[in-house]
Amino acid sequence: MAPSFSDTDSLFNFVVRDGNGVKGMVDLGLSKVPQQYVQPPEERIDKLKAILSDNSPIDLSKLDGPDHDKVAEEIARTSETLGFFQVVNHGVPVELLESLKIAAHKFFGLPPEKKAAYRKGVSPSPLVKYGTSFVPEKEKSLEWKDYVSMLYTNDSEALQVWPEEIKESALEYLRTSIKMARRVLEILIEKLGVTVDDAKIDALIGLNMVNMNFYPKCPNPELTVGVGRHSDMGTLTVLLQDEIGGLYVKLEENRDEEEKREWMEIPSVPNALVINIGDTLQILSNGRYKSAEHRVRTTSEQPRVSIPIFTIPKPTEKIGPLAQLVERDGVALYREVVFGDYMNNFFSNAHEGKKSLDFAQIN
Repeated sequence: MAPSFSDTDSLFNFVVRDGNGVKGMVDLGLSKVPQQYVQPPEERIDKLKAILSDNSPIDLSKLDGPDHDKVAEEIARTSETLGFFQVVNHGVPVELLESLKIAAHKFFGLPPEKKAAYRKGVSPSPLVKYGTSFVPEKEKSLEWKDYVSMLYTNDSEALQVWPEEIKESALEYLRTSIKMARRVLEILIEKLGVTVDDAKIDALIGLNMVNMNFYPKCPNPELTVGVGRHSDMGTLTVLLQDEIGGLYVKLEENRDEEEKREWMEIPSVPNALVINIGDTLQILSNGRYKSAEHRVRTTSEQPRVSIPIFTIPKPTEKIGPLAQLVERDGVALYREVVFGDYMNNFFSNAHEGKKSLDFAQIN
């Protein structure tokens, strides 16, 4: 018989403090979602009210042929409107994508105490953190997600401190994806019509983090979210979805019609990776590229995983609209900020759409 978890403190201690996570709770045999995970009606995901994306994946191999300009234009156009696109022939081996999903399920299938060893405050390395939800201490309703986050410094340290079950596949995923992410970033900068040196591009993706997210089966998926509405703080995010999917992106075109805003479901495409624009690139482009507001639904059918790579500036890097764009546009929409300050603000608040951009926005 599973505990009722009707008491907020007992649930928080079991799931968050003791490191059992949502999976630990589900493994006890939940028949209904605890009240702490029930989202207010306006935050719930109604799949029937979402548009299913019919955008074809972008074939990155065509960047090396006569269709280069056409593909580059498509990348820029999608980044200006939706902020999300899928890519194939991206240079990340298909067999690696499969091994990543297997490794993720293996890690989250470990006994709770094995995963809890990486909790914040007790993890043997500051580069690895296991947790649940996003900022559970500040959330009114918790997110139905467990995760492990691995910060990259160098190969040898990653192999030394990242969890044994996932370190090799995660590191290879990072190695191969970062080359592709840099090329996409170069194209996006070029399409802005500005000149940026290699050192600046390196600085914009100077820090990399691999996350593995686990969304256990949910008895009442219509009441919960796997991840709440948010945009990513960094430059570009590269995401591997499993075959179950569940990713929804806000359609920016309707942003002035609050009550009519619609969501688009990004379906899982075999062998594809999802790329989305982060806040840093929206700030850098003076608002031309859109960091996509997105969220994730849960499912009652089977657990699912997603594996993002976050490419972000180093904490000491200053981010602001490129001077050439401000001169052309005649106005700066954002102030220059130190990325470490932006990051601290991002992780100090619960998910709330694109509110993270307020930190840098000029009113």
